[in-house]
Amino acid sequence: MQRETLTANSLKTITWFNNTIVDWASVGNQYLFDGKIKQLEKYHFGFNFDGAITSADGKYQFIYIRLGTKGLLLKEGKILREINRSYYCADVYEYPAAFLTRKDVTYLIHCPIAYNQLDFENVETGELTTNITGRQPSDVFHSRLEISPNNSYLISKGWFWHPLDVIEVFNIENCFSNPSLLDKSTLYPDVGVEVCTASFISNDKILIGSSDEIIDDDNLKKFPPKHISVWDLKTDQLSKPVSINVEFGNLFVINESFAWDLFNYPKIININTGEVIDRDEEFNSGNQRSSIIHHLENPPQIIFNKETKQIAVSGKEKIEIFTPDVSIIY
Repeated sequence: MQRETLTANSLKTITWFNNTIVDWASVGNQYLFDGKIKQLEKYHFGFNFDGAITSADGKYQFIYIRLGTKGLLLKEGKILREINRSYYCADVYEYPAAFLTRKDVTYLIHCPIAYNQLDFENVETGELTTNITGRQPSDVFHSRLEISPNNSYLISKGWFWHPLDVIEVFNIENCFSNPSLLDKSTLYPDVGVEVCTASFISNDKILIGSSDEIIDDDNLKKFPPKHISVWDLKTDQLSKPVSINVEFGNLFVINESFAWDLFNYPKIININTGEVIDRDEEFNSGNQRSSIIHHLENPPQIIFNKETKQIAVSGKEKIEIFTPDVSIIY
């Protein structure tokens, strides 16, 4: 892998935009790979925002406090409106938020009504299209939302008490037709171990990883602790589990053969064999492998560029960019 360090100025948030890094909370500073900084906007947002996402077309941004209740929805760097989530355990786990494009309309997926109720909000109008009467969401803290490449599926990588991480998948089109389907997923890895990390490989295949937390001793053969597997959403079947001989837990899929893992340090894993084929043990990329991060000291922001397969990690007035070798990408 290649590593490049960008020097930042009043760094608060990082998100990919036109294959560069932009800090929408700090005058829209755009960090170019030649070391130059371009200012896209005029204002700093005077709050301790430390998370950000950008819509697929780059028009909309959402900046937020990862362990807080407050966010700002932006259009081309300017405020559309404030966004909030429930106070309940908000200081414990990452703010749930993702952008979705459907029929040329952009939606913000988040939990504005309750910690356990996912909703689709029309970004332009503010309409919560899924907030219908009679909803009865199950007791899950949604977090680390991710959309499939074709916008068909939504993953929530959240948790439930006591606490245990949980991976749930929702068919987006079905949820628009019947929002109550967001209340309890029927598609999840039915295994005897905690699934702490996941990432889309393709439209209907997901790489999942297990922690060392055992839920059901009698159901471990399908998926043992500290393993990875490919979950096929169409068949609801898992591939043969693969063990990894290092600590892992924060996966970002590169392609059908390789994935980043950012637990402890950046590494690239062959997902078919479990072999770590590249690593940078000199760089500390944090110890996150759950949506629950309140106990971690200064967890960095980590963002993945699905187009270039690069990883960016925030630091103190620095941004570290990790790029896989060309032979891995292609």
